[in-house]
Amino acid sequence: MTWAEICEDKTLATLPYRIESDRWGNIVMSPPPRSRHAEYQGEITVLLRRKEGGRSIPECPIQTEEGVKAADVAWVSQARRASRDNDPVYLIAPEICVEVLSPSNEQGEIEQRKRLFFEKGALEFWLCGLNGEISFFDPGGPIPQSKLYPDFPKRVTLD
Repeated sequence: MTWAEICEDKTLATLPYRIESDRWGNIVMSPPPRSRHAEYQGEITVLLRRKEGGRSIPECPIQTEEGVKAADVAWVSQARRASRDNDPVYLIAPEICVEVLSPSNEQGEIEQRKRLFFEKGALEFWLCGLNGEISFFDPGGPIPQSKLYPDFPKRVTLD
């Protein structure tokens, strides 16, 4: 199935799962995130919204070589957003792609997502740990802080 077909399928829209696809167009479902994961995701979305010149997007679908993967949060510049058609999926990744760790995540899975997002044009990949600590990466590897949003905190607090 194409991502547009997946998005238009009314039976899939009623499922209580996060839906992505693999490289062959097969649907891959994950259970909804735990509340703590969702809280970090929401807080990061709000903090990224403060960055001028673009938009923060929760659950941002990105077409990769391994199918459609949804970044937990993304930030896309107005220029990059304006350059895309009204596709149901981003063909070029937003500049910042953020993943929020869950206890079930495996290191290989996170590394794969990081690689896929960089291959599709992301400039930075951020990883929010289980306690809200943020690790920043560019295509060359770890960086001490975001180059695109240097004031972003190195730890997200919920309380």
